Order: sequence, then structure tokens, then C-alpha cells
Amino acid sequence: MDEKAALGYPIGWRERLKGGAAADAPAGPIDPEAYERIEHGPRVRVGPDEGDLRGTDHRAIQAAVEYVAKLGGGTVELAPGRYTLRNAVALRDRVRLRGTPGKTILAACDGAESPLALDGDCNERRVTLARPEAFRVGDGISVQTPKSGGFATSTATLVARAADDPRAFLLDRGLYLDYLVKQEATARLAFPIVGAWQVRDAIVEGLVLDGNKEKAQPLNGCRGGAYYAFESERLWVRQCEFLRYAGDGISFQVSQDVWIEDCLAAECTHLGLHPGSGSQRPVVRRNTSRANGTDGIFVCWRVKHGLFEANTIEANGGQGVSIGHKDTDNLFAGNTIVNNAKAGVLFRDESEPMGAHRNVFEGNTILDNGQREALAAVEIRGETHDLVFRGNTIGRGAAGAGPDAGIWIGPQALRVSSEGNVFKGVKQDLVKG
Repeated sequence: MDEKAALGYPIGWRERLKGGAAADAPAGPIDPEAYERIEHGPRVRVGPDEGDLRGTDHRAIQAAVEYVAKLGGGTVELAPGRYTLRNAVALRDRVRLRGTPGKTILAACDGAESPLALDGDCNERRVTLARPEAFRVGDGISVQTPKSGGFATSTATLVARAADDPRAFLLDRGLYLDYLVKQEATARLAFPIVGAWQVRDAIVEGLVLDGNKEKAQPLNGCRGGAYYAFESERLWVRQCEFLRYAGDGISFQVSQDVWIEDCLAAECTHLGLHPGSGSQRPVVRRNTSRANGTDGIFVCWRVKHGLFEANTIEANGGQGVSIGHKDTDNLFAGNTIVNNAKAGVLFRDESEPMGAHRNVFEGNTILDNGQREALAAVEIRGETHDLVFRGNTIGRGAAGAGPDAGIWIGPQALRVSSEGNVFKGVKQDLVKG
């Protein structure tokens, strides 16, 4: 094992802790010069009945964001109230979007879906719908087939109606792939509620994002979430609630230095929090992920050098924490992982080159998980190596629920260190598979 990892933290984290990454830095991950522009730039207020701009949909909010961004950065303040959106509020560089916690609600509109009337071709900026009447110019849509998954779904905005066909809309970007009528391709009115695409230094705070999952159309977590980021850097999300989204609560993909703090992701149909696709140095702390349809935190592919600290991950329909493909050198400290349907912590089954190596779990409470399905409170599958479990409480708590093993170590896993853990209510602390 690397010497630094052996000292107690994954590679890189001793330096980051000394440098203040785990402290409450006033600017968080935001570039200091950008933060000054945000703090001292223009402030524009949007509200249903008062403010510089008035309205209750995404258009009023987006107009304020664009105005502030044009001036080099600042703050958009959203008054308390309920805003119903037909497309994402798209963040811009050096813009802070601020609401009143618990009182400023951005809600997804009721969804709609139409089969494609003509094939949608790769890079084509046009879709032709069999049922266009439910869609409007300005709507955020996804295009997919029943077999589309991950990044195979396209997302876009309808920017105009086609002059030559009343069923057709023009798009702001080309389709990523071919979507064929014979493959039952459809377009859905589905979008993130707040999104960052190729954005740097943006802040979101004090908002409730209501996904309206009973009536909204689903959007997979590689392309959306109540809050979604893609190819972005230095984002800060604080004191927000991500509720009832038809997909993931929070998803950030191919994005670096994303901080999620003091937020709630609850009752979403899929994942609570979903860092993934090569996102480096995330800080996820003091959040709650509760009663989501699958995993509480799903650490997707190539997430490295992250801090997951003081989160509560409870009563989710899958794993508490799932980590796997090339997810290395992360620190999980002081989290409460309880009452999840599957394992409290799962290291997914990966071959050695793709394993989740050199991760540290320290001071966590991992109790009463796996009531539906698990070999142990913690499962380590695949050719995973150089893991440290130190000072955790693992097993069964007052509920007395879950499997009767603490940590299950698969036959191909190597160099798993258990130091000072307290195992409660289990027959075997460590089980070698």
C-alpha cells in the first residue's frame, strides 16, 4: 500500500486536509477572483409579484441569469413562491442562484411523451413528433429509445417550429445518436430543474427543487437530475432540497471540484447523489439522502480524491453507498449509513485495473442495512485492494435488522485493513468469501 494511504488517508487527502479542503472556506471551491465578482456584482431579484423581473416560470429566472452573466457575474435572488418550469434553469459562469430555504420552490411541470414520426439522425437539429400538441418552443426534452441508457439519451431545447412540417421542431443542439422509428424512439418533456453545462464558478443555494415524479417523465442520471452538472468546474450547492425527481436527486458528470453541502435528496425514483464520469475532488458533506428508489450515494466511474463526510444516508431502496469502477483515493468519514434495503457499503465487482482501490472509511455508523438483500453490512467484491476501515460502528443496531456479518471480503480482494471497528449484533465481524 502507498505510504500516504497507510498513514490513514487516500492519496492526496493528507495535503488537501492541511490545505483547508475540509474547512469551511468562505469561497468554497469557487475561484477567489470569481467569488469577488459574485459577491460584488449586480443583484437581480425575481418574484411572482415583486422584484426586478416578475414571473413564475423558467423564462423569468433564465432572463435574470443571462443579464447577470452578461455583466460578468453576480447574484440572482428568487423570492419565496412556487415556480413551474418547462425547461432547466441553465447556470452561467460566476452566477449565484439564491432562494429562501424551504420557501423558494422550483417545480417540474407535468411531463409529456410522443413517438417520433420520423427518424432522428445523429447530429440532426430537428425532431418530428407524432403528437406535437403537448410540446412548446422553449421546452426541454430528452430523446431516447426503450434501450437507451446512460449517455445514449439526447437532451436539447426546442428553439423553433419547422416551417415545412407542423409536427417538427428545431433543436439548439444536434442529437447525439440515431433514434429510429422502428426502435420505438420517443421524445419526452423531461429536463433537469437546475443545470450546469460547461460552467465554471457557479453557486446554488436555498432552493427546493420539486421533481413532480408522479406526473413528470423520467430522465436517466447520466443526462439529468433535479440538479445536474456536465463538464463543469468549481460548483457549490448549499442548503437545497432535491425532492421527488423522476431520476436522480443530484448528478454531476465529468465535473471537477463540485461541493454539495447541507442538502437533502429525498424520494427520488433513482439515486440520491450521483457523482460520476471522471469527476475529481468532489466534497459531499452534511447532506441527507433518504428514501430514494435505489442507492443513497452511487459513486460512479472514475471518481477520485473525494471527501464524503458527515452525511446521513438512510432508508434508500438500494445500497447505502455503492462504489466501483476506477473510484480510487476517496475518504468517507463520519457518515451515518442506516436502514438501507441492501448493503450499507458495496464495493462493486471490478477487475483489478478497474477496481475501487485505496479508499478509507473512518468513523462511520453502518447499521441495520441489507434488510432486503446483502451478504454483510459491508460487501467488498471484485479484485479490490488497499482499503482501510477504521473506527466504524458496523452491523445491527436497535432495529436488529440485516445480515449477520460485518464485513464480507470477496475471494479476490486484497489488503483490507480493519482497525478499531466496533461490530454490533453480528455473528462474524469479518468473513472471507
